[in-house]
Amino acid sequence: MRSPSEIVKGVRQTEKGARLALLDQYLIQVAVDANKIEIREAVERLFNVKVRDVNTLVCRGKWRRLNYRWGRRSDWKKAVVTLQKGQKIEVKE
Repeated sequence: MRSPSEIVKGVRQTEKGARLALLDQYLIQVAVDANKIEIREAVERLFNVKVRDVNTLVCRGKWRRLNYRWGRRSDWKKAVVTLQKGQKIEVKE
């Protein structure tokens, strides 16, 4: 079993994430091969909160050009984690 810090890479701080935080939801970058059960347990352990729901999606890396070469950014996975009422994740800015 992996440690929670291997599964959860960090909390994404975006405009959409700020809007979702008002609804007790947080955007979290996670390991690409992590499933919803692992994500739920890792978030509960790391942040000492109770998770109500987990939704995930894989963001595909974009093709980018650097001078005359083409390269591809790596794929990554994000999870929208819904917490129980009154729960909160403290995000450092």
